[in-house]
Amino acid sequence: MRGGSAWRSGVAAEEAVARHYEDRGLAVAARRWRSPWGEVDLIARQGATVIIVEVKKARSLDLAAHRLSRRQMDRLCAAAQAFCEGEPRGSLTDLRFDLALVDGMGRVAVIENAFGEDF
Repeated sequence: MRGGSAWRSGVAAEEAVARHYEDRGLAVAARRWRSPWGEVDLIARQGATVIIVEVKKARSLDLAAHRLSRRQMDRLCAAAQAFCEGEPRGSLTDLRFDLALVDGMGRVAVIENAFGEDF
């Protein structure tokens, strides 16, 4: 039953990342938020900034980092636009895209602004 095990492992990784953000004083606004373009693992807030978080888990942090594809980044951008439609500033909402990595030991590393540009 590999699928169930992988799902539980992914949920545990998302929980660890949510705690990581909350421990740093950020509010987690949504978990597994669904849009027409797919699911966003976590959405956090830091002041007026909305943070779209993609969680990747693997045996090592390096392997986890290599699991983010261009297609996933495009999907996250589209989902972020959909989320911001419900925000007071709409498409003018300050956005950041973080990549949260979780290794087999449960260690969390976050690459802030992982897409390399401010939106």
